[in-house]
Amino acid sequence: MKSFKSFVVSTLCAACLIADVALAADRPYTQGSVWTVTFVRVKPGFGTQYLGDLAKTWKQVMDEARKQQLIVSYKILGGNSGNREDWDLMLLVEQKNWAAFDGADDKFNAIVEKLVGPDQKQTEMMVKRSEVREILGTRNLQEIIFK
Repeated sequence: MKSFKSFVVSTLCAACLIADVALAADRPYTQGSVWTVTFVRVKPGFGTQYLGDLAKTWKQVMDEARKQQLIVSYKILGGNSGNREDWDLMLLVEQKNWAAFDGADDKFNAIVEKLVGPDQKQTEMMVKRSEVREILGTRNLQEIIFK
């Protein structure tokens, strides 16, 4: 009786897997890379200072992360905010897939410690940045690629 139940459960699992694969084949798109998008509002008059700071530290960290294959790419988009509560700078970091997030914190922390310095120096840098910008939010989004 136990082996029959196992057979039924295994058969149902296999049927679900086959159905899921069949549904995926019918989709008009594939899933691409995963993007971490951070929305930033830079305080008036501090755009050049903030971008200069990012060019020194954030860019170095992203370049090293790309070299270590932790990320695929990164970019910054700037523009006019729609209103006083809106963002004007978008930081984008591309990862190969969702699995790229597994264990990434420790690897990024090692890069930051190597390039920026110990926790105290990192805290000082973040306090300095908070004086010229505000993070409005961060989202992880998966790219959709039409077939």
